[in-house]
Amino acid sequence: MSAVNTLLITGVSSGFGRALAEQALDAGHRVVGTVRSEQAGTAFEALSPGRAVARVLDVTDFESIDRVVADIEATVGPVDALVNNAGYGHEGVMEESPLAEMRRQFDVNVFGAVAMMKAVLPAMRVRRRGHILNITSMGGFITMPGITYYCGSKFALEGISEALAKEVRPFGIFVTAVAPGSFRTDWAGRSMIRSPRSIPDYDPLFDPIRKAREEKSGKQLGDPVKAARAMLSLIGMDNPPTHLLLGSDALGLVRDKLSALKDEIDAWETVTRSTDGY
Repeated sequence: MSAVNTLLITGVSSGFGRALAEQALDAGHRVVGTVRSEQAGTAFEALSPGRAVARVLDVTDFESIDRVVADIEATVGPVDALVNNAGYGHEGVMEESPLAEMRRQFDVNVFGAVAMMKAVLPAMRVRRRGHILNITSMGGFITMPGITYYCGSKFALEGISEALAKEVRPFGIFVTAVAPGSFRTDWAGRSMIRSPRSIPDYDPLFDPIRKAREEKSGKQLGDPVKAARAMLSLIGMDNPPTHLLLGSDALGLVRDKLSALKDEIDAWETVTRSTDGY
């Protein structure tokens, strides 16, 4: 990563964003981190005065994003890498969860990330270099009952990342979707939004899942610092991956999903082929 000087990371107050920012600062790089308040910004900048730079920004404030990114480019320096980390998890059975919760989930996890990418791409394209890391989830490959909106948002971000990677690769810009498994972050704790339960029919399926997730919070296998080091190692690579799983749980579950999908495709091949016109 020796050629990279400035990283723009959304959501640096906690979780992967904070871990990645700290690792990048320790390695001697400059980090511009988005926060939700001036107080959080002051705390972040205290990590490394002069190299840790905070900007107050809500990624759902779409009208402000272009202005903030332009200011960063003008006053801090060219953004070599954007890390779309800001996001949260919504837990709730779909039938019980209001549509407003889905809109909010997609505004943060999808539209906010896309708005950030659109803001940094023009300058990256002119410079013919840059790297975008979108932190998705193993929930962008596999699904679990009770996090339907979350999985939908991460599937969307995985697809957008892959397609964008093909569009911008000719300009020397890379896009990597990083899909972590279960890590010791606040995702399943205070950061998660939970819709109230209301339909008893779902109790046998969902109650044990919610209980297990709450009990596991803070005790997950994944180490955020090790994840941060892995992500940092991608930036500046000559040929980084388009997709990267983090965590042995993600590896096993996604492999199982792909194997089951292949089996289902093979089982229904006759029906699939029967719709051809010639």
